[in-house]
Amino acid sequence: MRCRVLGRTGIEVSTHCLGTMMFGSFGNPDHEDGARIINAALDAGINFVDTADMYSAGECEEIVGKALKGRRDDVVLATKVHFPLGEGRNRSGNSRRWIVRAVEDSLRRLDTDWIDLYQVHRPDHTTDVEETLSVLGDLVRAGKIRAFGSSTVPAEDLVEAHHVAERRGLMRLRTEQPPYSILARGVERAVLPTAQRLGLGVLTWSPLASGFLSGAHRQGRPVDFGTGRAKRQPQRFDPELPGNAAKYAAVERLVALTEEMGCTLPELAVAFPLVHPAVTSVIIGPRTMDQLTASLKGADLLLDDAVLDRVDEIVPPGTDLYQADGVWQPPSLTTPAHRRRRTGERAAAD
Repeated sequence: MRCRVLGRTGIEVSTHCLGTMMFGSFGNPDHEDGARIINAALDAGINFVDTADMYSAGECEEIVGKALKGRRDDVVLATKVHFPLGEGRNRSGNSRRWIVRAVEDSLRRLDTDWIDLYQVHRPDHTTDVEETLSVLGDLVRAGKIRAFGSSTVPAEDLVEAHHVAERRGLMRLRTEQPPYSILARGVERAVLPTAQRLGLGVLTWSPLASGFLSGAHRQGRPVDFGTGRAKRQPQRFDPELPGNAAKYAAVERLVALTEEMGCTLPELAVAFPLVHPAVTSVIIGPRTMDQLTASLKGADLLLDDAVLDRVDEIVPPGTDLYQADGVWQPPSLTTPAHRRRRTGERAAAD
């Protein structure tokens, strides 16, 4: 497995990163099977493992900790903080109060003395970015984490964090983890170029676009709304909805392309993000051993310019045909009061 340096950290990581979201009650509840899959990935040359405290409410971190027994020194281990765990106030977000508590809980569940990469899982605009950078820097100095970064953060937040760190003499974000796939190319507009300019390492998630690029969802085939993501979010997969037509049409054209290439659609999908010069590693998130094997099978797939030109014709650069699950939306879009003046102030005349 080829390795690349993660931003300017000096840490070398494999170009495939093992994502573990599907281990635990959310996906594969068998702890021993999860450990076998993790160790099979390590045996295949992957040295980069990504998890999060909220995956299966902490159970996933416990599975990862068990799997890494005796191999911890050879693994670059990443986890995340932000989402609520349990009931009550002040048990989520990017505040000093919560991060100091959450990192100790993650270290205990992972059964390790340190975390190589600690990431804020989403933006938190109720907390000053200086507060977040300050506590993360303190954790580095305390030896609890080696580096820190962000996940699914817009380009303007990356720039703000960079400038605040410079002005205040704080340690900087070293990585960003955005969703990126053939069907979700919006990050090519600003996030990936900004990451390049700031020297951030980039580990991308959802290369299979929540299964759309796995080959499981095709035009003319019935959708199983009783399981998986289609059960949780049927509006994303219902072929009768106009907004989904472009996704299904693009998949058919991509399948035709892979048939010409002599590879599978998942192999093309996983290989695609690694072409971008900003991307360090692509997160693959298997639930079963067969899914891991399928993801690794295309590791040596080389996409030439002719193939990439065809992909650009099917889904133009910077275009989002699909929005990944859980992508953060700014309050300026989700809260009407942020984009609507009070009623009496909307007209041009008094």
